[in-house]
Amino acid sequence: MSHYRGPRFKKISRLGALPGLTKRSRIPKKNSKSNSRSIKPPRSSRKKSQYRIRLEEKQRLRFHYGLTERQLLKYVRIAGKAKGPTGQVLLQLLEMRLDNTLFRLGMASTIPRARQLVNHRHILVNGHVVDIPSYRCKPRDIITAREKEKSRALIQNYLDAAPRKALPKHLTTHRRQYKGLVNQIIDREWVGLKINEFLVVEYYSRKI
Repeated sequence: MSHYRGPRFKKISRLGALPGLTKRSRIPKKNSKSNSRSIKPPRSSRKKSQYRIRLEEKQRLRFHYGLTERQLLKYVRIAGKAKGPTGQVLLQLLEMRLDNTLFRLGMASTIPRARQLVNHRHILVNGHVVDIPSYRCKPRDIITAREKEKSRALIQNYLDAAPRKALPKHLTTHRRQYKGLVNQIIDREWVGLKINEFLVVEYYSRKI
């Protein structure tokens, strides 16, 4: 099962904002007065079953981080065996992935773009090339662009376009050096997606 490569705007229209998947915003549809009576209420306003609520929350998590169903289930199982609340550990595992860390540092515009940088060997971790997007970043890891003109040009474009906003406390960036530092494991409050992780864990409760 491959990563999602379909229309991204369609996903955010159904699931809400997914900053890791795309920077585009959901645009509400305009309904004319003439046919307003014949238009069915939007899905979001209809009463949803508990299963569907959990399913959509799981889908939001999966598409934001760009995971396959098998990958997400694997992370849930790992989190279930770790110390601490399963949902919180799950989010920490996903946030500390290399592709997501690059995205949070502003070195890529989306997580798919970050994954592409890693796959094409543009990224060093502690001075060594890492081409595995799922690499789990650890405190004291140093993430840099390779000393190649193409690698640095790509990341410079992303850094220039990235909005100047506060980084999560577990990260530090040095833009002029094309470098990011991992200070600690991320706290729950700095997770980059508004999500109810408990619903995701409940969705997988029969599989773990």
